[in-house]
Amino acid sequence: MKGIFITGTDTGVGKTYLTALLTRTLRKQGIPAIALKPVASGDRSDAKQLSEAMDGALPVSKINPVHFATPLAPYAAGLLENRPFPWDLLRSHWKDMTSSHPGPLLVEGVGGWRVPMDSTHSVREWARELGLPVLVVCRATLGTLNHTLLTVDSIRNAGLPIPGVIMNFHGAPEDDAVRTNPGILEEWSKLPVAKMPAEARDWEIPGWLRSVLV
Repeated sequence: MKGIFITGTDTGVGKTYLTALLTRTLRKQGIPAIALKPVASGDRSDAKQLSEAMDGALPVSKINPVHFATPLAPYAAGLLENRPFPWDLLRSHWKDMTSSHPGPLLVEGVGGWRVPMDSTHSVREWARELGLPVLVVCRATLGTLNHTLLTVDSIRNAGLPIPGVIMNFHGAPEDDAVRTNPGILEEWSKLPVAKMPAEARDWEIPGWLRSVLV
């Protein structure tokens, strides 16, 4: 199964934008990429963006089977809504997707890498269960070195491969931190770091990432 798990150093770092961009680019090239946001809290705007990127190939309910109305971490939302996390639904959905689509499957996580899903499982444990390579999306601004390196360390400790890091420069100031962060992050993480294009409809996917997906 070709696919990738897309996580972030925090919520709002651009995971959905990147997932949609990759999906559109691959599908324009005749590669039947499927984008999934299996778990979401709050509204379903992310899943709607992914459906649009696939030209409606999947409905929102298939892209996002586990949905909490409260815009919090799934564990917190489940406590407030008095709903245990539906692991059986999540696992049956994955089985259905992998049996009915040849891939690549682009699975967007919820929030950051260690966001709690229930009292004992975070995004990390879910990703380990899927066993896909993990792509990290991070900010370009001051503070990203610490957040990204901690995320990379945790992914490696979980035994999952990381093909590289995508750095989001959207809205980033032209300061010394933004100029130096990519090179320092590559040096310390020993991973390739690619710049996420802003407001793009398609993208020349970096070779190191394309080899994972195609």
